[in-house]
Amino acid sequence: MKKTVLVTGAARGIGLALAEVFVSNGWNVIANVRNLAPDKLKPLQDLKEQFNHSLEIGQADVTVRPQVDALVNAGVAKFGTIDLLINNAGVAQSKLFIDLTEQDWDLVCDTNLKGVFYCSQSVLRYMLPRKEGQIINISSIWGMVGASCEAHYAAAKAGVIGLTKSLAKELGPSKIRVNCIAPGIIETDMLVGYTTADKQEMAQKTPLQRLGTPREIAELALFLASEQASFITGQVISPNGGIVI
Repeated sequence: MKKTVLVTGAARGIGLALAEVFVSNGWNVIANVRNLAPDKLKPLQDLKEQFNHSLEIGQADVTVRPQVDALVNAGVAKFGTIDLLINNAGVAQSKLFIDLTEQDWDLVCDTNLKGVFYCSQSVLRYMLPRKEGQIINISSIWGMVGASCEAHYAAAKAGVIGLTKSLAKELGPSKIRVNCIAPGIIETDMLVGYTTADKQEMAQKTPLQRLGTPREIAELALFLASEQASFITGQVISPNGGIVI
């Protein structure tokens, strides 16, 4: 029987790569997006046309609990179960800490941390009775080491790491594994405000002398979801090219 994964924030970047890697490796994929604007969804729509019934696009804002519950319920109704949740949806913002507003803090922390809480709790209502399932949370190296001018982002991503470890301990007896991927600097739309020179400087500061790709993060998630990783839980794995060791 095919397994099913729910990927949040699947319209672009790492989320889109996750959807593509899992569906092309025989999984059913529920690809969550917040915005159904056609111009933002074309890559995902193209993927759906290619894999048809194995990929379902679902709209939900992960910061709104009723929308999350509706997304999860619809996914279970479509595919029978959800075997894996990948909490990938996130937003970033660069701003001096002293200039942060309450709205800035809430936007970043609600999306990056509260969304993980909502999605995980909703999916676990189906996983716990079966004593089976997995959660993979996407954090960041900045959640590990902090980030100047991104204090709220780093705080939220650090919270994701703490939640991962806590859930791994709590859910282990129920045979549910929880792990975290903390990527380094990845070539996604989150770098859209940086110049080519900026990105070259970032690459030069990385021991492997390049930025990461969304596909590399997705392939790591596929490994963590596999039987080969069946004894791995509560871990924070950071594909970052050596910039944080």
